Formats: sequence, structure tokens, C-alpha cells
Amino acid sequence: MNARSEPAEAGPDAPARPPLVRELLLVAGLFLVYKFGRQLATGHTAEAFRNAHHVWDWERVLRLPDEGTVQSLLLHGDTLVHVANTYYAAVHFPATLAFLVWLYLRRPAHYVWARRVLAAVTGAALVLHLLFPLAPPRMLAATGLIDTARLYGPSVYGPPRTDALSNQFAAMPSLHFGWALMLAVGLIVATRTRWRWLWLLHPLVTLLVVVGTANHYWLDVIAATALLGLALAVLRLPRARPRTRCGLPHRRAEVRSRSSAERPELVGAGR
Repeated sequence: MNARSEPAEAGPDAPARPPLVRELLLVAGLFLVYKFGRQLATGHTAEAFRNAHHVWDWERVLRLPDEGTVQSLLLHGDTLVHVANTYYAAVHFPATLAFLVWLYLRRPAHYVWARRVLAAVTGAALVLHLLFPLAPPRMLAATGLIDTARLYGPSVYGPPRTDALSNQFAAMPSLHFGWALMLAVGLIVATRTRWRWLWLLHPLVTLLVVVGTANHYWLDVIAATALLGLALAVLRLPRARPRTRCGLPHRRAEVRSRSSAERPELVGAGR
């Protein structure tokens, strides 16, 4: 990335960087609310499985692709499915954190916007988790899918009955995909390099991973996309004011005063 493709935000018109301590507390709070909110949705096992059957039936009515097709591609080799499980387990949080840190350091205005969008999407997702608990396809026998993480590793989940660290019945919407898509959108908007569109590979790979590992349905991804689209429509990136407008009145006044001072005084004029 070079200066020509990514102009640095410097100068008197550049937005102020938010206080670091406050932002650390806000981002940490966002992650804690995310984890705590998922815990509030536990204990709805029967309802989660009923909803899972409904979602599976809705997908068939809508003629969405079978999740098993994606999983069969991953199961061609142990290495590929292991990489997919690792991507699901290890990329989600670190990539989002690195995205926010980079924006904070290099694009303060974009950082504030992205943080607000992620907070809005996460908050809306937690509400949906509470209202619509959903068992993932790896738990639903009707899907014919297997739990690739449990069989091939690594796995971030324990047995649902004893897993006290996460709520496994919060499949809809897929925040894995929602955050990945926001990461791509944010970096595409914040940079100017011709290669910035390659960031879309991250949500694309995430989509194949969350579906292929049987952690999410297609409708989970569609719901996450809809929430993100709504958040982006409401929380728009503030437009920077052109610098020429800000400096124009002062420049004009300066030119007028300078012209008056340099104008020779006509002796005897008007007499």
C-alpha cells in the first residue's frame, strides 16, 4: 500500500482521533456484550430445534442451494476441512480487531463509522438471538450434515449441554459473516488502491466456511447481510468538507488586505 493509492488523513481538516482509552473500553464492552448476550439466549433447546426445522423447510421452499454441496467440497481432503475449521475458529475475532485498530490509526473518521455499524449490527443480532433461538445445521439430523469441527478439529464448541462459554443456539444471523462483510466494506471505502476489492474474498471465504462446516444456514447469512445493509443505510459515513471552501473566505480577505497595502497612494487625488 503506497501513499499514492492511500492518501493519509493529515492536515487541519483531518478528523481528530478518538481518545484511545475510551475506545478500548468501548470495543471491549462491545465484545463483552456480544458474549454475555449470547449467554442470555441459552436454555431454549426445544424451541431452537423447532426453529431449525422451520428454517430448513423454508430454504427448500425458496429453492436455496443445499448446504451439503458446500460441505462435500470441504470433505475431499482432511487438510481442506481442517483449514476451514481453523478459519472459523481463529480468524473471526482477530481479523475484526485488526480491522478496527488499522482504521483507528490510519482513518479515524472511518473508524468511528465502522465501530458504530458493527455495534448496531451486533446489538440487532443479539435481539434476534433472543427472539429466535436456532440450532445450527450440524445439530439437525434432517440436514444430513456432519460436525466437521468435532470430527476433524479444531473445535471452539464443547457439548451443548456442558458448554458454558458460548450459546450454540444463536445461529441466526451469522455474525461471522456479518462482521467479515463489514470488514471488506470498510476497507474498500477507506482505501484507494486498485486491489482493495480483493477484500471481498474474506466474506466469500467466510461464507463457504460457515456453511461448509455446518455452523450456519444460508438464511443466517442472508439475515446478517440484511442487518448490515440496514445499518449502513442509517449510519452513513460523514463526508469530509472540501478544503477549498474552508480556506476560500480567508484567502479572499487576505488577498484584499494585501492588495490595499500594496496599492500606491495617489498624492493630490481628488483635489
